[in-house]
Amino acid sequence: MKRTLVIGDIHGGLKALLQALGRAEIQPSDTLIFLGDYVDGWSESAQVITFLMELATTQTCLFMKGNHDMWCENWLDSGLAPHVWLMHGGSSTAESYRYMDFQTRQIHLSFFNQLKSYHIDSQNRLFVHAGFASIHGPEDEHDDNNFLWDRTLWETALTIERRNQKDEAMIPKRLKLFKEIFIGHTPTLNYNIDVPMHAATVWNIDTGAAFHGRLSIMDIDTKEFWQSDVVQSLYPNEKGRNN
Repeated sequence: MKRTLVIGDIHGGLKALLQALGRAEIQPSDTLIFLGDYVDGWSESAQVITFLMELATTQTCLFMKGNHDMWCENWLDSGLAPHVWLMHGGSSTAESYRYMDFQTRQIHLSFFNQLKSYHIDSQNRLFVHAGFASIHGPEDEHDDNNFLWDRTLWETALTIERRNQKDEAMIPKRLKLFKEIFIGHTPTLNYNIDVPMHAATVWNIDTGAAFHGRLSIMDIDTKEFWQSDVVQSLYPNEKGRNN
């Protein structure tokens, strides 16, 4: 049986990714959709990118771009390391590239260059790292940074859910454009939840792997999901993005 599986923010946790993929019993026939933020956090960011590129040679993979991926891409391209990036996990990413040769770095840069801003499947389901702001949909987005940073889509979905809004006319147009929307970017740990969250038409798959949470993989049809152990337990001598 062919499955489509969506994977939340990895943040350099290769051990967690391997564990979660194993628990989901990934098959070559599966399509894997990654929601971005592959780097910045645990110590194996560069190794995550190498693994993902190799994985894409054996099965169908779609890779969205996250804000942390943009930072890493810019660093690989220019050599400039903004303080804000270093303070939000970039220092561990830079360290993971310390012994990688120039050619390998360029191959990784090409991977980052080719990441997708968003993907819409044949059943009108949207996959994007953070969100979008245009009421006409991502195709009409005026600022591509919203795909990397926007939290208003998720916050709006949460508000509708909490109000138990049933009046179709009162539901914001953004939430009605797609059958379902799958995002990462905002850790569910912010709401004291460590499993994928659902609000209105939006599924949030970022279960806080960069912090004290787990990495999650979900079957987008059945909504069955699999998780790694708490990622920090796999890197006991590291802090990830925890203060």
